[in-house]
Amino acid sequence: MIGLCMAASAACAHQPLITDDSGTQGTGGNQLELALERDRIDRAGVTDTTRTLPVTFMHGLSDTLDVFASISHISSRSGFPAVDASGGGNPVLGLKWRFYDNASSKTSVAIKPQYVLPTSSAGEASGLGSGRASYGMTAILTQETGFGAIHANLLAGSTRYRDTTTNPDALLFQASIASVWQLGEAWKLALDVGGKTTRTASGRNRADYIEIGGVYSPDKDCDFAFGIIGGTDHALTAGITWRFR
Repeated sequence: MIGLCMAASAACAHQPLITDDSGTQGTGGNQLELALERDRIDRAGVTDTTRTLPVTFMHGLSDTLDVFASISHISSRSGFPAVDASGGGNPVLGLKWRFYDNASSKTSVAIKPQYVLPTSSAGEASGLGSGRASYGMTAILTQETGFGAIHANLLAGSTRYRDTTTNPDALLFQASIASVWQLGEAWKLALDVGGKTTRTASGRNRADYIEIGGVYSPDKDCDFAFGIIGGTDHALTAGITWRFR
């Protein structure tokens, strides 16, 4: 479930990063993101593989305010075939508000609250998501630099379940920082590092990650992104971003 929560966070960030930036679409602007994420977890000689297909749509209500919606399809294959599962994950609704923007220092700050809709009881039992509504809030700092930009995030949220005997409710805390280098007009290279702490009534679990990613932009309205994520788990991600009005 920790891996699925990390994937949900990534789906609402700028591909292929897990760390989000403070950028918005502008009034009337739209952005559609489609991705394929493959996550592999090895535990005690058993390999679990999860494939996630997230789709995220963002719309600019003003120059500094976006709203977004994200849905996903999850397919999980385990070393124990009896626990294989496939279906929809938790839909996510939220907004991003950039409330501070200093043109001289090229520093901007935003907040991103999000509401995670519940999945079905069967979906929760299969490990596809949580069966009660959950919440999250991310603080975002972006600093433009001579080579590109640096982004930092702090996230606090919750994950709530119908069956708390099997899956106790959890508080989530995540911190991350990403550096993005502009390599010419069409290419960007990114390094993203961070970690998430999950606290439940029974204890605490920490998952750290490091990601190397790249973005190819044939024009200003289209990006092709890819990333390799290592750490507690191992994942690959690739996606397409399309901006339009």
